[in-house]
Amino acid sequence: MQLANQAQKIFFLGCLILLLGKLANISQPQRDFLWQRSGQILSKLYGQSHLGQSEAKGDYPSGTLGDRNFTPTIHGTQPLAMRGGDPYIRALMRTITASEANVSRPYNVIYGGKQVKDLSKHPQLCVTIVTGPNTGNCTTAAGRYQMLDFTWNQTAQRYHPHPSGFWRWKSYSFEAKYQDAVVYAWLSDSQAWDVDIADLLRQGEITQVLQLLSGTWTSLGYGIETNSMSNYLPQIYQNMLQQELS
Repeated sequence: MQLANQAQKIFFLGCLILLLGKLANISQPQRDFLWQRSGQILSKLYGQSHLGQSEAKGDYPSGTLGDRNFTPTIHGTQPLAMRGGDPYIRALMRTITASEANVSRPYNVIYGGKQVKDLSKHPQLCVTIVTGPNTGNCTTAAGRYQMLDFTWNQTAQRYHPHPSGFWRWKSYSFEAKYQDAVVYAWLSDSQAWDVDIADLLRQGEITQVLQLLSGTWTSLGYGIETNSMSNYLPQIYQNMLQQELS
């Protein structure tokens, strides 16, 4: 076993050397991508987080957010971990949860319903998709907003309030409050969406907003993976908005 582990480390080190050797001759976007992959290889070399998993309806680790007695319904979703902010954006975030991760521990859930304990970083667990147009592929979707690992890395680089590490070796905690903070900042950034989402929501254009976001969250009713909650999202949004405004 020890010999196998050493061989694996040598393999990853070789991959790292090959990646770094290409940095001088490629474009900036490619360079950024290779830096990211290099960081992932380093994490494999020096140890990965041990992720404790349980079924979504089983035992949950102490200190995770959410109500054990919460039952997902069309009436609403769990409150956010973050405090403050625009109530319209907050209500939208809770609405996204309704079709993406409407479970009692949304911040800890990965695709398929299992729970992870360690939120020090994105879990990066690739789980086989069992339904829909992408059946047979695997997905790393995780957390309240079911963000893929590369989507989380890209958005966290721009919006994470407290990254750790330095320069290109920064890491981004996946704790509940940071999942909220990153998505809140992303949805609030009019340049990211070419429109002011908060302004649309104030005008009552929830349907237009759901259409806009369906390319990112494909279960919002206008994407490729609608589910049993998708048709109820406009009403869920109104319910969540009333809670957030009160």
